[in-house]
Amino acid sequence: MPYLTLAIVLLVFGIVLYLIFRRRPEKPLPPIDDEWRTLLQKNVVYYRNLNAAEQQHFKERMQLFFQQVTVTGIETEITILDKVLIAASGIIPTFGFPHWNQYPHLNEVLLYKDHFRFGDFATEGEDRRVAGMVGGGFLNGKLLLSRPSLHQGFLQNGTGNTGIHEFVHLLDKADGETNGVPAYYLENGYIIPWMEMIRKEAAAIERGRSDIDSYALTNKAEFFAVTAEYFFNKPAVFAEKYPELFALLETVFKQDMDEDGGIGTVDGEQVIKPQKG
Repeated sequence: MPYLTLAIVLLVFGIVLYLIFRRRPEKPLPPIDDEWRTLLQKNVVYYRNLNAAEQQHFKERMQLFFQQVTVTGIETEITILDKVLIAASGIIPTFGFPHWNQYPHLNEVLLYKDHFRFGDFATEGEDRRVAGMVGGGFLNGKLLLSRPSLHQGFLQNGTGNTGIHEFVHLLDKADGETNGVPAYYLENGYIIPWMEMIRKEAAAIERGRSDIDSYALTNKAEFFAVTAEYFFNKPAVFAEKYPELFALLETVFKQDMDEDGGIGTVDGEQVIKPQKG
């Protein structure tokens, strides 16, 4: 009888493990919506700067994004533009990775009608300062965004982009830690220059000699996300003001954002060289 009991326990345990770790069937691939192109052309400068083949690939990446990520409105109705801007926020930082097709720590984006309060996520009352965040605990696998902040980031009148900021945090997390050191995407020889660049630019921000948002001083993870916003929103300005940091971010994201024919270069010149640890 004890052997039978043990066998039953092991069987139940095996079934539980299977249910937890089995590969979930993927949702059907959604069709490309004709309206995507119109909204992308009108609202996303990054997309407008792509050639025809790249634009088609961008829309195919949107299909994969919507296959794997649900967008849910919190006290608001989701529009096609909301979904397009959310997908664009996630695709822009990963567009240089040809085999990238999902954020491993994301299954849902929660879009709030306004800024929300940390803790209870209220959208009414005082202290509503949060524009976006990567969920943890009971919100694990979710990314939270404020709709006004999401839309503001694509107006191109500033260096900030909340959507890109939060998706970069997810990229940062891909190596297991959200620590501002994108080791998963950056060759070892560039880690030391990256850390030195954080130190150098943080000092410049503290002295008021930089127009990078001072929120970058919070920690290394925020430095990475804040500078990535600027890099993608205003690449030409960023390259002119911060050529070394620009070159490193091109290397991180594997994208030639100044269209000089090289990744990790400014005006065709390599400005950062890898170092041995």
